[in-house]
Amino acid sequence: MSKIRLLIVDDSALVRQVLTQVFAQTPDIEVVGTAADPYVAREKIKQLNPDVLTLDVEMPKMDGVTFLGNLMRLRPMPVVMVSTLTEQGADVTLRALENGAVDFVAKPKFDVAEGLKEYAEEIIGKVRMAAGSRVRAIEKRVLKAPPVVEQKLSADAVLQPPGERRHFRTTDRIIGIGSSTGGTEAIKDVLAALPIDIQAGIVISQHIPAAFSGPFARRVDSITSLSVCEARDGQQIMPGHVYIAPGDRHLLVERDGARYVCRLSDGPPVNRHIPSVDVMIRSLAQNAGPNAIGLMLTGMGSDGAASMGELKQTGAPILVQDELTSVVWGMPGEVAKRGFADEVLPLGKIAARLVELVNRK
Repeated sequence: MSKIRLLIVDDSALVRQVLTQVFAQTPDIEVVGTAADPYVAREKIKQLNPDVLTLDVEMPKMDGVTFLGNLMRLRPMPVVMVSTLTEQGADVTLRALENGAVDFVAKPKFDVAEGLKEYAEEIIGKVRMAAGSRVRAIEKRVLKAPPVVEQKLSADAVLQPPGERRHFRTTDRIIGIGSSTGGTEAIKDVLAALPIDIQAGIVISQHIPAAFSGPFARRVDSITSLSVCEARDGQQIMPGHVYIAPGDRHLLVERDGARYVCRLSDGPPVNRHIPSVDVMIRSLAQNAGPNAIGLMLTGMGSDGAASMGELKQTGAPILVQDELTSVVWGMPGEVAKRGFADEVLPLGKIAARLVELVNRK
């Protein structure tokens, strides 16, 4: 089996050195070259024909997003951005994802050498993931589900499994959306196509760092007719409003009399993630049942699959994004493979189907 050919593009000599050392330990990835700026990178791409790029967001001469836009027009290939965990870094990284980057890795603010070594597993995993993607004519990158890895904690660590519970159908509908890799763009596509008067509140758990969730919510709010915010503890869930989980807390949905409210939890990582889709969807199964609709969008891993099964058992419909339009068909694919998906839909048809389900008596 041939190795993944990787080109590292970063203006920091230290970062280039550390990343080269990190990948030197992997038998399936070969660093074929490094570049200190986009102009050198452009020539090395021609010479070395790499399979994947890691690309720094902030560089001299030409910023990473501008270079990425040019690259995706002229020589589309999988790119993993290396970003800083700051508000400014978040905004630039979100623009990079809009311009075609597969995913990103957050660069530590301090002690970069040691920090990057600690993030080695994440960086390696995301480069492997990116290598399996391919750019199609519809400009959607597709990846098979990654190998199953042992998970440390399930949703039981935050929320006990559902017992016998009676759910009363109400006119209040609630849509629960889970996503990870590629999800920031998929979420925007779905929400932008929903009408402002949709009679459902929407809660979202997207795997994203704490510094990114606020800027992401504001960015989505600016492109949709719906009202989008980062969820706050105790906040009432209203129709036509969207609540995105903070990047460092689990988002749960609880009933408070006749209302649904957001609850934030500082519980441990579930399926190695905070926020966890499994935690949020389990809370919907317990507190909304058939009044809910579950939707799983593109993402790596299996977070949320188990709880989608719990939600389905209450009578709630479960939708998943199809493989062709997913960046990574891990999370939606796992829901489908376990037999929990009622419908597997291309991204462009999901919004219309959600409206039909919300309006269904």
